[in-house]
Amino acid sequence: MKHIPRKRFGQHFLADLSIIDAIVREIAPRPGQAMVEIGPGLAALTQPLVERLGHLTVVELDRDLAARLRAHPQLTVVESDVLKVDFTALAREAGAPKVRIVGNLPYNISTPILFHLLEHVAVVEDQHFMLQKEVIDRMVAAPATADYGRLSVMLQWRYAMENVLFVPPGSFDPPPRVDSAVVRMLPLADPAPVDQARLEVLVQVAFSQRRKLLRHTLGPWLQTQGFAGDFDLQRRAEEVPVAEYLALVQALPA
Repeated sequence: MKHIPRKRFGQHFLADLSIIDAIVREIAPRPGQAMVEIGPGLAALTQPLVERLGHLTVVELDRDLAARLRAHPQLTVVESDVLKVDFTALAREAGAPKVRIVGNLPYNISTPILFHLLEHVAVVEDQHFMLQKEVIDRMVAAPATADYGRLSVMLQWRYAMENVLFVPPGSFDPPPRVDSAVVRMLPLADPAPVDQARLEVLVQVAFSQRRKLLRHTLGPWLQTQGFAGDFDLQRRAEEVPVAEYLALVQALPA
């Protein structure tokens, strides 16, 4: 029975075999590796992955798709909203110090998923995700560009990232209205030791009004934090490199 894509789950199923092959080559799965796939859908990517791995854990919210996937003898199916999944526990259950995470992420909640995974980065070997190209452009953006923003800073703090593959709308069924791409995310071995929650708030305040100088946005917030140090507020948020945001968080009073 044909599965009808569900709009509320943001379902667009990958159908182009050449694109699937290209993604698998970028992931380069090897036998015995612990891997988790988010949103396996109709198993277009799942099957070539599990053939190379031997076993694969998949996270699927759609009840009907999860039931189909359970019939596969080499899959462990976690039927859940990915935002509620404890990836640290999944790594522990797999008996692996680190897991590789892959998936065609639902575009309507891709940013919340990326932030959720940030909380489990200590157990992640690498991540390969298909996302809206516009989101990946923001993830990998350099300072002083239009795409550079909150997502750029938060993710570049913990990952080295690369846009590795362009995926046109016609590769999906049904085709989305946007271009897609695949990003590779490698956790940094020695990230700056900062409080994630505090960094999130600082960056959110800084980028809350992109057109204004930071003295109008970040300046008042820094005063409430008791910051009396030296930081150039005569810039817009997009002009400040990631390293300076990290240093600023570290300089805030405890």
